[in-house]
Amino acid sequence: MFEKLQERLSGVFDKLTRRGALSEADVDEAMREVRVALLEADVALPVVKDFVAKVREGAVGERVVKSVTPGQMVVKLVHDELIKTLSAGEGVEPGLDLNAPAPVPILMVGLQGSGKTTSTAKIAKLLKEKHGKKAMMASLDVNRPAAQEQLKVLGEQVGAATLPIIVGQQPTEIATRALQSAKLQAVDVLLLDTAGRLHVDQQLMDEMKAVSAISAPRETLLVVDSLTGQDAVNVAQSFAGQVDLTGVVLTRMDGDARGGAALSMRAVTGKPIKFAGTGEKMDALEVFQPARVANRILGMGDIVSLVERATETIKVEEAEAMAARMAKGQFDMNDLRNQLGQMRRMGGLSGLAAMLPGIKQVKQAMANGAGDDKVLVRMEAIIGSMTPKERAKPELLNAKRKIRVAKGSGTTVQDVNKILKMHQEMANMMKKMKKMGGLKGMAAMLGKGGGLGGMLGGAGGMPQMPSGGGGLPGLGGSAPFNLPPGFDKFIKK
Repeated sequence: MFEKLQERLSGVFDKLTRRGALSEADVDEAMREVRVALLEADVALPVVKDFVAKVREGAVGERVVKSVTPGQMVVKLVHDELIKTLSAGEGVEPGLDLNAPAPVPILMVGLQGSGKTTSTAKIAKLLKEKHGKKAMMASLDVNRPAAQEQLKVLGEQVGAATLPIIVGQQPTEIATRALQSAKLQAVDVLLLDTAGRLHVDQQLMDEMKAVSAISAPRETLLVVDSLTGQDAVNVAQSFAGQVDLTGVVLTRMDGDARGGAALSMRAVTGKPIKFAGTGEKMDALEVFQPARVANRILGMGDIVSLVERATETIKVEEAEAMAARMAKGQFDMNDLRNQLGQMRRMGGLSGLAAMLPGIKQVKQAMANGAGDDKVLVRMEAIIGSMTPKERAKPELLNAKRKIRVAKGSGTTVQDVNKILKMHQEMANMMKKMKKMGGLKGMAAMLGKGGGLGGMLGGAGGMPQMPSGGGGLPGLGGSAPFNLPPGFDKFIKK
């Protein structure tokens, strides 16, 4: 989402960091470019003016001008100001405020098509799996065809209760019944999904006010589609003027929007962004963390989120089995397939690249090599076309067998050779690790460019992230998170 903005800001900061001392004219020129970058990213003009003014004030100060690395000090000022712009304020924890007697009502509002119903189900799933809360959902949308049925189906998917549908009831009646039912069923959180419209109208506002008066929600969350850009800010202002909003949920943060809505929303509405939708799947919802988003915008990556996602998606049984095999220096095609599966569960190449430091170089290398998430599927297809014996002993693959595997997977013999070479490099790494003391040598190996296979193979959880060192093999980055050796060669079709 922030790719274009990131590219523009990276260009500005590259110029600054290459210079030694900075004059006031240098700072002014950089701030002009930052201003243009933010405006092109669809950030609201008042927010841009305030942002640039605050950064410039600090950038021309004596502390920056006389700094050993003044360019980097300016980058830090922009980073800090980004966090301030996005954050809810000091001492305010990210996520929902559930400090109220159960059932805690949460009112979901927004325009039709913004992803309100899906976001409701995602929040219910998150509350259940990460916070151990029992959530119930109720659809108050009596206008959109099958809206109530949609929420019921989503409730079954995420394992959350939904209020039984009674045809003909109005939103206020449904809200009253939902509160009574939630109390009887000892529900912790009640999510009320209100009706949306194609545009802001008074009927919509009056209906929401009536429901809000009955339910007395602890949180009123405005769901906004980030792809609507600057208009998303206008929608938020309209709702904020009518309803007592407590936060915003930005959907489609994984899309190609220019990112202005995220940067403008907090400053314009005065309400914090609570969640960010990052995909269509029910687990594609993140608690909005301003510091992490600021890191992504400036190309610093988001290793904390990456580690969290890895911890959530790694299967303990696979990790323990892999650790045992690593201790013996063993690594076959079945192990490689497990590693590729873990990469897909962590969000695929695009999901990983968005969190890696040195993201600019990573994405450029992937683009030049026509690399996308289909690469992982293709690689798994090649391994799946091998017989069990071939997967256990890849050296059995002669010319005839390679042709058979290529035809079976819809790829070429060259692709088969590339994945065999990548496997051999990882197998050699495992043997070296055995000589270095097995798992105890893992950190040292990772620091020398060990690869994803080693990092995800630890027993019982995530090893400590290495600092510096190998980077992404062949990709020109300096990230402390590595793809499997030879992976870059595979995606260069």
